[in-house]
Amino acid sequence: MKTILTYGTFDLFHIGHLRLLQRLRSLGDRLVVGVSTDDFNRVKNKNTVVPFADRIKIVESIRDVDLVIPETCWEQKVKDIQEHSVSIFGMGNDWEGRFDYLKDYCEVVYLPRTEGISSTHIRKTLKVLDQTHVGELKQALDLISSIVERFD
Repeated sequence: MKTILTYGTFDLFHIGHLRLLQRLRSLGDRLVVGVSTDDFNRVKNKNTVVPFADRIKIVESIRDVDLVIPETCWEQKVKDIQEHSVSIFGMGNDWEGRFDYLKDYCEVVYLPRTEGISSTHIRKTLKVLDQTHVGELKQALDLISSIVERFD
């Protein structure tokens, strides 16, 4: 049996996440997915929108995923590879080279990301709705209004 292992935060779950998991699963017989805990994301200076308990339930519900485990620290990867008899460790190619040290334990692959979609992009798009940005937009409109009034 060929087991694949990957990790991710999977915040604002989107089609890119789904396609990556599907492509990883197609490389073997079993897919194990580590979902970053909220505490670990704070260590990585990441703020999530969706809490860990919900993110792990979302990933567990995907038919291509056989097992979901919490990712609590960078150092757990070697232990997880050994514990789950992992043949392939896979990540998106935005992580290219960062996990090459795991080649001592299994094959390491970096798969292309889905073009045009990322949690970062979604977060930037949603930022327009952030209260701070709404205030900035209001100030800009007030300034434009005062300029227009000068020409009336």
